[in-house]
Amino acid sequence: MGGVFFKEADKTLVRDLKDRGLLFRHLNYEHSYPHCWRCHTALLYYAVPSWYIRTTAVKDELLAQNDRTNWVPENVKEGRFGEWLRGNVDWALSRNRYWGTPLPIWEFPDGRQICVGSLEELSELSGQDLSNLDPHRPYVDDIVIPDPDADPSLPEEQRVARRVPEVIDAWFDSGSMPFAQWGAPHQNKETFEENFPAQYISEAIDQTRGWFYSLLAVSTLVFGRNSFENVVVLGHILAEDGRKMSKHLGNVMEPIAVMDRHGADALRWFMLASGSPWTARRVGHAALEEIVRKVLLTYYSTTSFLTLYANAGEGWDHSKLADAPAPQDRPVLDRWLLSELNEVVRDVTKAMEEFDTTGAGRRLTAFVDDVSNWYVRRSRRRFWGGADTPEGAAAFATLFEALETVTLLMAPIVPFLTDHVWSALRRPEAAESVHLASWPQVNEDLIDAELSRNMALTRRLVELGRSARVDSAMRTRQPLARALVGAPGFSDLPEQLRAQVAEELNVAGLDALSSVGGDLVDYVVKPNFRALGKRFAKRTPLVAKAIQAADPAALVAQVRDTGWAQVRVEDEPVEVNADEVLVTEQPREGWAVASEGGETVALDLELTPELRRAGLAREMVRMLQEARKNSGLDVSDRIHVWWSTGDESIRQALTEHGQLIAGEVLADAFVAGTSEDAPHSAESEEFDVVFGFRRA
Repeated sequence: MGGVFFKEADKTLVRDLKDRGLLFRHLNYEHSYPHCWRCHTALLYYAVPSWYIRTTAVKDELLAQNDRTNWVPENVKEGRFGEWLRGNVDWALSRNRYWGTPLPIWEFPDGRQICVGSLEELSELSGQDLSNLDPHRPYVDDIVIPDPDADPSLPEEQRVARRVPEVIDAWFDSGSMPFAQWGAPHQNKETFEENFPAQYISEAIDQTRGWFYSLLAVSTLVFGRNSFENVVVLGHILAEDGRKMSKHLGNVMEPIAVMDRHGADALRWFMLASGSPWTARRVGHAALEEIVRKVLLTYYSTTSFLTLYANAGEGWDHSKLADAPAPQDRPVLDRWLLSELNEVVRDVTKAMEEFDTTGAGRRLTAFVDDVSNWYVRRSRRRFWGGADTPEGAAAFATLFEALETVTLLMAPIVPFLTDHVWSALRRPEAAESVHLASWPQVNEDLIDAELSRNMALTRRLVELGRSARVDSAMRTRQPLARALVGAPGFSDLPEQLRAQVAEELNVAGLDALSSVGGDLVDYVVKPNFRALGKRFAKRTPLVAKAIQAADPAALVAQVRDTGWAQVRVEDEPVEVNADEVLVTEQPREGWAVASEGGETVALDLELTPELRRAGLAREMVRMLQEARKNSGLDVSDRIHVWWSTGDESIRQALTEHGQLIAGEVLADAFVAGTSEDAPHSAESEEFDVVFGFRRA
């Protein structure tokens, strides 16, 4: 049967057995069978003699060393890896191949064996200088060890030991890496001891029976301890369709092409921070594009904003940091950002020390968004005004300190972009590269937990107000008379933060919801069975029935005031929280209302002629700002503006709010009429108005 593929030989063998009367039964049955993972060819398993390492003799030591090792995620320690150790079997060390580390065992014809530990020892045993020998096949196979006690009359082959033909399992090589890379203990012993054990290693989950095990086993056998202190176990990277990437499936993303398209930093952020590294994750262009858009571009654009205004007008540089007020004397928005910044330093440092790059990434993503979409937007006017005022100096210093620190925090994850940004932000005395700078330290004195809570409430109220405005189809630029707020903690909200809410919602006044008589909405209250079930279990139907029987308006008012409401269940008082109650609201005419989590914002939609003119003035500001941008003017350039209109309402708005408009668009002159000395203009299809302007 020689030369026939073994599966093809089955039919011939069965026929031969049958012809010779030796076949008892022949039948087919379906079962799993091993195949080559590359070419899918059926494999043939058969028993061969092997050399073993008796790892079962050190099983307890292996378990003890594993117990001293920090695994991330922790469940692998006692789970997949722990089970492998507890079921430990002796290590089949040898392989019947040509390539590989030769098994250093020489055997005499009578069965005696010698295990050789070095070329120096082999030189002594063989009686020749082998210091320059390549210790691989075929060269090492030519070396024989004479038997000094052998009868000299015997043929040479009976008086020498030859190396056994096997080579060593490649996993033994990888497990020996910690000392083999230095040639220790025969050389560089001190260097090895300085670097052993490793503080950290990382590989994929399939290495629990590969590299992780071989490192532990070899090191424990040789040195009596594990060769690594911390290990991060990675999940596999999957294609967008959820299948494992494989060349033979044709779904591999070439790394260089991916980095050319999205940048190396985007790929690094995906691997480290966009999800738990130890879970299998799908990677594709869409995921990387989202990282670039939401994280990297937001961070870069915020830095560009600072450098743009720092270079505008009289400018701002590091020497003016000393002119800024002390952190505790800065405006509330600055104090809030510095408080958040130091919390981020604390949280990211802790996450990194615990090998939780995902937690660090989430915290950094949220903070970058906070800086860009809240702090910078709310502080833009202060940057327009320059750094010559205390408020402007505080804004420049605060944003610089935040970006400088967040650049240091992001550097281990996105090393290239942060080094580029560092070159733009770097103080004269700072390290040339961000990767040579010191890790930032937490300033606990700047952390203000109460301010963080109040600002979080402020931002939630703003989001609710925006939602109400969108639902009512009221233009964002149209000022409204007032907004009413019902939320736990609103009564304690500082006036500065109330002003932030009012300005963001574009309302003239902000009052408590309780200040108006009657309800602005009709309520429908329903039980949240999923949330109730977690707390009340079998009593959930009774509590749900009590919620449905309660007065909706009273229950909602109680939840919003305290975060809890009391209902009667079998004549006993039971408290339910805001998450356990689903509230549906129908605003009454003239109001736009939005609620969530026991917090409500109501907008008064009634528009007076004065409010309409104020809204038109805001639209004029928008027109002029867009025209300024398109004309190529610098952000700090002052201008002269002329305007003309045939619409009486617009004329009244421009006359009444001319000073406000001029201030917003940096106009030194804002006059009715036209001018031939106005190279730039702005017109609109929506509004009957024409603007002309030039640099002052």
